[in-house]
Amino acid sequence: MNQNEMSIRFDARSVNEAFARVAVSAFVAELNPTLDEIADLKTAVSEAVTNAIIHGYSDPKQQVALSCRIEGEQIEIVVEDQGVGMADVKKAMEPFYTTRPELERSGMGFAFMEAFMDELEVTSEPGRGTRVVMRKRFGKQEG
Repeated sequence: MNQNEMSIRFDARSVNEAFARVAVSAFVAELNPTLDEIADLKTAVSEAVTNAIIHGYSDPKQQVALSCRIEGEQIEIVVEDQGVGMADVKKAMEPFYTTRPELERSGMGFAFMEAFMDELEVTSEPGRGTRVVMRKRFGKQEG
């Protein structure tokens, strides 16, 4: 069975969202994904990392953890912060809900993650941070 893992930590700065997208895209290359699969993956990773940076922290010196694991034809991506956390994950996952309306955020981050990934799990605790786990199987047959 094909297995591979990686993990990185980076400062909670918006510029690192692009770094995270590229790192995950390069890591998953061994699965030979289609351009559509890569686009979906990049969107989901961008949203998860942006949520950690924008909603999780107020200090860019704090760290976001990103890990990936390939098992067979599936990738599991975990994005974690130790920021403010969320009291009501269900509410936060509603389309158009945002904790930062002053930044003109659309509130669609979790909706995009759900749409582009096969599985999404979000756990959070106020004052302790948030953990987002996304899974996607590559090369699955439609229909």
